[in-house]
Amino acid sequence: MSRRRRGAAAVDGTASGDGGKEPGRRPRTSGNCGNRGNKGVGTASGETRTPVSVRKRYAVAASGRWTDEEDNVRLPAGEAHAWEQGMNQTVCGLSLSRSRLDRFPHVTWTDVIPESGGAADRVQRLCPRCASVAGRRGADARPRWRRTNPRP
Repeated sequence: MSRRRRGAAAVDGTASGDGGKEPGRRPRTSGNCGNRGNKGVGTASGETRTPVSVRKRYAVAASGRWTDEEDNVRLPAGEAHAWEQGMNQTVCGLSLSRSRLDRFPHVTWTDVIPESGGAADRVQRLCPRCASVAGRRGADARPRWRRTNPRP
């Protein structure tokens, strides 16, 4: 079996890169191969971007757990980290298994913030790196400051 350069003519007259009937090769498609027609938000070249208004929903991973006697639900205790479901690490980059953190997919990050009450009863510390990414306040909170005299 001889190798051909890309673009060189084959013995049967087909070019090697044009999707000839070679066994084990898929025919080439035209256009964006990586992005099959899914135009992103505000992009012309077809790249996908997350809209600014969409906020991720972070769950909680904590160093300890306790069970509420009334509801019989596991709740976080100790140090709490923000965790994106489907990932094996926290938002700040700690590995869940190596750090021995318990996952709480039913508890959202905003429920663990001490001002919210809720599941924050036995949480002693919020990870500052996770809090800077996931937010220290609720999702519906207004911004802390507003520019009063913006430049034109």
